[in-house]
Amino acid sequence: MMHGLPATVETHPRAVFGPFAQAFLPSDTPDDILPELMAIGHLVSPKRGSRAYIDPGVDQMVYVSRGATKLVATASEGREQIVAFHFAGDLISVPANAQHSYSLRALVDSQLLTFPTREFIACLERAPGVLRQVLDRVMIALHRSRDKAVGLGRKSAEERLASFFVAMAERIGRTEGKVCSLDLPMSRRDIADALGLTIETVSRQLGRLRELGLIETSGRSGVCLLQPLALEARAAHYRLAG
Repeated sequence: MMHGLPATVETHPRAVFGPFAQAFLPSDTPDDILPELMAIGHLVSPKRGSRAYIDPGVDQMVYVSRGATKLVATASEGREQIVAFHFAGDLISVPANAQHSYSLRALVDSQLLTFPTREFIACLERAPGVLRQVLDRVMIALHRSRDKAVGLGRKSAEERLASFFVAMAERIGRTEGKVCSLDLPMSRRDIADALGLTIETVSRQLGRLRELGLIETSGRSGVCLLQPLALEARAAHYRLAG
């Protein structure tokens, strides 16, 4: 049992279990599953820019009930790498500290449900339908991680940024006609770190995409994808021959 939890952690997250239950617990879920999940879950409510309190000693499953976060890996001498961005509705696997230390940091004010992974999976073994949904979410995250690894290892700066915008459009974009609008919660420095680029390179590539008429930007966070298909072509995604 954890002691001395900060004020942002609540041990009975009833208020935010509604979205989680709707997303993962179908009507035929055994009646005892939800109370058991509530017994092992904690609500964490980090403010923008702060680190979410998650027990670093055990693997955790984290559901983003509201807001957005970045998963950060820390190596020796405080060197950090943004591993992934997550948004409302995402289920995140956060490893216990081992070769690297992992943390979730809020990009905006957020609400997270955290569960010790071992107890979480043990509970869901009695509900195969729920477990399949969890596995589907984990597989999606794995595919995204592999796609990012390919980008970091083999793609140019322009291709990485184009891939990033295509991925964000799929996850948080608002499509109107042929254009897609994004309100990005992360900073350009965060984008640069996640893509393995400098912030200067990201700024140059943004300017180039604007000059090509592929995007428009407004303020710190607004991006409009004017030609999503052309942008995807610049992302160098593999396409099967028709």
